[in-house]
Order: sequence, then structure tokens, then C-alpha cells
Amino acid sequence: MRKIYITGSIVCIFLIAVITSSFIYMDKKSSRPAFSNGHIANLNTRGSSLESKTYQTSATLGAIGDVLIHDAVYKDAYNHGTYDFDKMFKPVMPYLKNPDLLVANQESMIGGKQIGLSSYPSFNSPYEVGDTLKEAGVDMVTIANNHSMDHGEKALLSAISYYNKLKLPYTGAYKDLEDSDTLRILTRNGISFAFLAYTYGLNGNVLPEDKPYMVNMFNINTVIQDIKNAEKYADVVVVSTHWGNEYERLPSPEQKEWAHMMAGAGADVIIGHHPHVLQPIQWIKTNGKQALVIYSLGNFLSGQIRDYKDIGGILIVKVTKKVSNKTKQVAIDSFSFIPTYVTSEDRENFRVLPLAQADKMGLVKKPESYTETMAHMSQWAK
Repeated sequence: MRKIYITGSIVCIFLIAVITSSFIYMDKKSSRPAFSNGHIANLNTRGSSLESKTYQTSATLGAIGDVLIHDAVYKDAYNHGTYDFDKMFKPVMPYLKNPDLLVANQESMIGGKQIGLSSYPSFNSPYEVGDTLKEAGVDMVTIANNHSMDHGEKALLSAISYYNKLKLPYTGAYKDLEDSDTLRILTRNGISFAFLAYTYGLNGNVLPEDKPYMVNMFNINTVIQDIKNAEKYADVVVVSTHWGNEYERLPSPEQKEWAHMMAGAGADVIIGHHPHVLQPIQWIKTNGKQALVIYSLGNFLSGQIRDYKDIGGILIVKVTKKVSNKTKQVAIDSFSFIPTYVTSEDRENFRVLPLAQADKMGLVKKPESYTETMAHMSQWAK
């Protein structure tokens, strides 16, 4: 049986119990709602009959791309024995705090300086990156990528320990089997979001033979089963995939095929990472609904420059949930996209700026303009 634990506050609106800020832990051995902090959680499956009530609610989900901390970046952040990445995020903080939920792809493990900081090709980043993500309003961190095992189990477990210290949820890599068997669900405005994350590989590194659960590896059949399971318990299924070809501005045929398969299985939002450049946004219509895929969100913060590698973005998706006549409908209504630009001066003073602002300031070299970027991202989103 599967036990479902809910932590957080419960607020009654029109006699409807709505979890305003929660994290659901699902032990695959139980399916029975359990007591948690004195509350009883009754979790309806998606599309199931509900009590007689009618209401409509909406929530926004934001996403940012690769946070990949090269040595130039963490050296710039160094400040009297600690590291300050807040200043790098500061110009876009208002945009990051706008969505009801925000997910970030932390590509380099924040194993901490005690392990030894390092950069390409084997990354290990300061703990303080996590502090900045928390300060920026990030609610979920995806950590399944080709650098997850750069410094082995030690760095991964150290990073996870720090996320737990920050009370910052993560997904895609895990400390133990129980952690791996826990489906991450966050709820905002009465809409529940499940988060899944996978990577195509580990740069030749291997998982411990007795711990294959440590990082979610991308296998389309496994992903489809996970999506089908997640949609039983959440209104919206968000899948982050580390896939594709580096520095390619268009997705591969495999990315397109897998995106359609995931949408067909029930994924609502698919967020791609790994190419380190932006790839277009596309609506996928299947099974009477539409899903949204961004094939790559590019670099949000990194030490990579030129050839579109310094451009990323903030994707914001609006979700609406309607409950009427004992049924519910959940739809991805619309999206907006704010392109961003990483600027620096002689590999110092790294900042993430809105691309439109950077363009007006003359910091952007053609063809990396705001106009070209928006045209590129929207070409399939008709």
C-alpha cells in the first residue's frame, strides 16, 4: 500500500480544503491517505468524481535553465571565505519571484568546497549556489544530468544534504531507495504539480552497482510509466529531461519523438536541458488536450560565452483548473517567455540580465538579439 504524507498549511476557501504550500511524500508501499501534522489528506486521482462544488483556480509555473558554475563564475562569487551568487541573480530576481512555483536545473552538483571546487569537465560547486536559488524563489531543483556523478556519490550526497538543510525540494537524483521512491508534488492555489527528471547519461561515470536509484536515467518506457503514475496523484505533470545535442539550436528527431510520447502518456509541461543553447517552444496536442514543450531552456548562469551559449530564459506557464458537476478539467492555458543574457567583464562581474535590457545597453553581439531570440523560440508555438 502507498502512504501519502502531506506537510504544509491547509486553508479552507468556500469550504474547499486547498493546500497553499505543500510537499507530498509518496511511499510506494501504501495507497492509503495518512495523518500528517494533525490533518487528514484526501487525495483524489486526476479526472475522478469530486464532491458537489464548482470553482475555478489558476497558478503559474516558472522554469529556468542550466545553472552550471564554471571556475570563472565561482571565483567571481568569492567574498572573504564564502561565495555570493545573489549579485549575479539580482537583476532578474523580480521576474523569478513572479510565478507561483519556480523550478531550476542545477547542473553542477553543489557538493561544497570541502570536497574541492572544480570546473569543466568535472564540476563541483559551492553550497552557496543553493542559498541563492532559495533566495531567488526556486521551489524545486532538478539534479539529473550528465554531471550528477562528476565527483561520485560523495558530492551528490553532500549536495542533497545541503538541499535538505535549506528545505529546498529536489528531484532526479536521490540519497537512498526511499528517497527515490518518493514522488515530488508541490501545490499552489489548489493545483498540484508533480515533478520528474531524467538524464541521457553521466559522461562515462557509472552508478554504484548496489545503488542504481541514485540518478534517474532516461529510458522512454520507464519515463512513460512514471508519468502515468504521477498523473494519478497530481493535476499537472512536469517532466525535466537532460537530452539532445550540445550547442544545437533545434531539437533532434529523437527529442521530438520522445516529447510527443511523453505528452501522449500524460505529461503537461516538458522542460529540456543540456544543449546549452535555446531550442524552440512547441504545443503538442494529444488525447484531447495540449501539452507544452520547451526543447531546451539554454544556460541561465554559466561561464560559457558567445554562439548563443550566454542566452537563456525564464519560461512561465499558466495553468487553470475548473471543478464543476463533480468533474475537473486542468489545462495549460498559455505561456510567456523572458529571454535572459549572461554578461561579464573580462570574466568578472557576472550578471544575468533580461536580454531586452542587455540588447538596449549594447552588450549583445549580433545575431544574439532580443528580436531574433523571440522569433527563434516562438517559431513552432503557433
